Amino acid sequence: MNAYHKTLGAKLSHFDNLAAYISQAKMSINYDRRKHSNETLLSLYKAMLKPRMIEEKMLVLLRQGKISKWFSGYGQEATSVGVAEAMQADEFILPMHRNLGVFTSRQVPLDRLFSQFQGKMGGFTKGRDRSFHFGTTEYKIVGMISHLGPQMGIADGIALGNLLKENNQVTAVFTGDGGASEGDFHEAVNVAAVWDLPVIFIIENNCWGLSTPSAEQFRCKQFIDKAIGYGIEGVQVDGNNILEVYDTIRSLHNKIRRKPRPFILECMTFRMRGHEEASGTKYYPEGLQDEWAKKDPLNNYEAFLIKEGVLGEGLKEECKLAIKEEIEKGLESAYTEEAIDANTDRELGDVYFNYDQPNIEPDKSKTSDKRLIDAVSDGLRQAMERHDNLIIMGQDIAEYGGVFKVTDGFVKQFGKERVRNTPICESAIIGAGLGLSINGFKSVVEMQFADFVTCGFNQIVNNLAKIHWRWGQNADVVVRMPTGAGVGAGPFHSQSNEAWFFHVPGLKIVYPAFPEDAKGLLISAIEDPNPVMYFEHKALYRSVAAKVPDGYYTTEIGKAKLLRVGSEVSIITYGLGVHWALETIDDLNIKADLLDLRTLLPFDKEAIIKTVKKTGRVIVLHEDTYTGGLGAELSAFITENCFEELDAPVARVASLDTPVPFAANLEHNFLPKVRFKEEIQRLLHY
Repeated sequence: MNAYHKTLGAKLSHFDNLAAYISQAKMSINYDRRKHSNETLLSLYKAMLKPRMIEEKMLVLLRQGKISKWFSGYGQEATSVGVAEAMQADEFILPMHRNLGVFTSRQVPLDRLFSQFQGKMGGFTKGRDRSFHFGTTEYKIVGMISHLGPQMGIADGIALGNLLKENNQVTAVFTGDGGASEGDFHEAVNVAAVWDLPVIFIIENNCWGLSTPSAEQFRCKQFIDKAIGYGIEGVQVDGNNILEVYDTIRSLHNKIRRKPRPFILECMTFRMRGHEEASGTKYYPEGLQDEWAKKDPLNNYEAFLIKEGVLGEGLKEECKLAIKEEIEKGLESAYTEEAIDANTDRELGDVYFNYDQPNIEPDKSKTSDKRLIDAVSDGLRQAMERHDNLIIMGQDIAEYGGVFKVTDGFVKQFGKERVRNTPICESAIIGAGLGLSINGFKSVVEMQFADFVTCGFNQIVNNLAKIHWRWGQNADVVVRMPTGAGVGAGPFHSQSNEAWFFHVPGLKIVYPAFPEDAKGLLISAIEDPNPVMYFEHKALYRSVAAKVPDGYYTTEIGKAKLLRVGSEVSIITYGLGVHWALETIDDLNIKADLLDLRTLLPFDKEAIIKTVKKTGRVIVLHEDTYTGGLGAELSAFITENCFEELDAPVARVASLDTPVPFAANLEHNFLPKVRFKEEIQRLLHY
């Protein structure tokens, strides 16, 4: 053994050297058949044999260039199969890229699976994603994204839905020893513990995170010790022992059905091949794979069945032949399928779940004076009354009513099952919103301040926004975003961050400036089965009031509103900018078209073109910082579509390119209100 391997061997896991590591691994498997029938034992064998034979075939196809990438679960089949076979067929499992056995145990058709691997239409993602980055509610599987940890929050949401339905179902979600280092792991396990969610967190401890050994990933002795810190139970099993995994899952399943609560299940195993095939395993200490090969889950179980008289050579060959024929048939079907054609209309058409907005007209004969915050609260309350599957979640939103009191009194009316205080864990809660959607619920997630959304950014831009385009699952989630400056709150409670999400296909962004719109647009956002970012300006909460219809009504998402009519200039803005513009128009006695966008994504292109062509001069105003703000995109859109009608360059006015300052005079200088007045006069005299 060379010096490199000696050094690396010394670092492995929690052991002093490689020899001790191998010794501790207990390279033998002791099976306890308990009262399992021969049929059950043989069924588990076939279930484990199938993914192994598919793996062997995929490695050949990879070398032939017929698939582009492969993440191998070779040697870890007992964990995947043991979990999937022990769960009920109608219960959700959230696997990772080494859990082929979950897909085969759930009887996902091999022709579709192979089409998925080849990027063909017969797969599950229409060629848009690869390998196991997909889900299928038909088979109760929710696949991972490359960020690993976020699926654990989704599992929380699915489990919460089961808890609310009182259907006694259990959710199982996989992660690895490397992925368990992510903050999403902590957030998801903590939420599950606090809410007593019926979910099993399965940690496949396979000793490596790509090329990084366990000792460089974590310092705890074993992952079940982490369970203690969350106040839940942890169980460790030999992940290569199919019977131990299967029996343990069944035992935990029964415990959870009797008393809903989460468990951590640590499955000790080893990754026999590279992180993916291209990366190889040259970093492994010499002899390590040979030692772990002695603990091969399939070979050992096969020997056990032969010893028990359950399996003979004839039956073994019969099983292999049947699976081989199934694989070849599936491959033949996938091969004969034509290469996917690129269709722009289809690609754009699948960004959002197809949805016709209901037009529920307001009854203007029954109105009340409401501030913007009252209108938001009223819309949310009426949506809760209308949709009994609507769950709202956020920090301090229950008895306290939220920091802005939007949900004050909601607990008394709707109960704590539907109005849920959350730990401080934005990622897990947004993920839980998606899980609820997968399980047939609607959800509204409140960011206490829009600034805090950074902690849940990945869930929004990579899960909520992409999931329908990737595999056809809608995300029925509204994220409420109390936003904006002008209230002396400083750089961490005042940001205008709508532009962060404006760039992300699959999201909708709503930003009302008046109470009536605030209520109607919020109801529309909740009705919409697509993910909606709903921005509410804090400075407008209690400073703007108007007559608002008392009943339930919708305001169409994607439609701007012309507030003032004039011929000299077009002002395009939203949010607090609308009120600055109204004040400036009156102060300067300008004859202006004032267009309140109301919806930022998708924005109303027809309304913009119409007003610009009418006046020939346009100024875009927004509170967000200048560089990279929405004004840049709107300016480009106007220039590309209305250039010949313009009498002056498109003007943009925005806040300074700095964080939001705290002191009142600095914040006043940061905001664009004064500069807007100066710039519009310059534009009129161009």
